[in-house]
Amino acid sequence: MAKFNKVAQKSDIENGKMKEYKIDGKTLVIANVDGEYLAFDGICTHAYCALAGGFLDSYTLTCYCHGGQFDIKSGEVLSLPPPAPINVYPVKIEDDDILIKL
Repeated sequence: MAKFNKVAQKSDIENGKMKEYKIDGKTLVIANVDGEYLAFDGICTHAYCALAGGFLDSYTLTCYCHGGQFDIKSGEVLSLPPPAPINVYPVKIEDDDILIKL
């Protein structure tokens, strides 16, 4: 059964920013949207591009490679070319710690 694992601290990620992490062989990104921390796959489903290098506008993430967009709350594709959504992961905050359930 999956459990929550500490990945980062809230102070590591400024508001409106994202940071990439490697966890259990996966590339994940944690974003801070007005104090809400969201975790999602770090690689675009269209091309092997690191999503942490993209552009974040509230919950909309634009991949820098080809302009595809994702909703980082649901993982849903908002704008092509990505053929599939990204996975999103449950996040829990304990004091300053950010924990992700894989």
